[in-house]
Amino acid sequence: MCTVTTDYTVTGMTCGHCAASVTEEITAIDGVQKVDVDVPTGRVTVTSAAELSDRDVRAAVTEAGYALA
Repeated sequence: MCTVTTDYTVTGMTCGHCAASVTEEITAIDGVQKVDVDVPTGRVTVTSAAELSDRDVRAAVTEAGYALA
């Protein structure tokens, strides 16, 4: 099975609750297998079955209350 790993920078996250909200919204995107969030750097690493649409990821992050840098 082929997987794609993509890094994003999310602004505004300050705590574990922030990370959980972002993780929950991104995980809901079809094909997402894993989401890793590093709050201090704002780095979000998404592993998926196929390349994701930046529009879908941006919408999920916005739904969580944050923004892509």
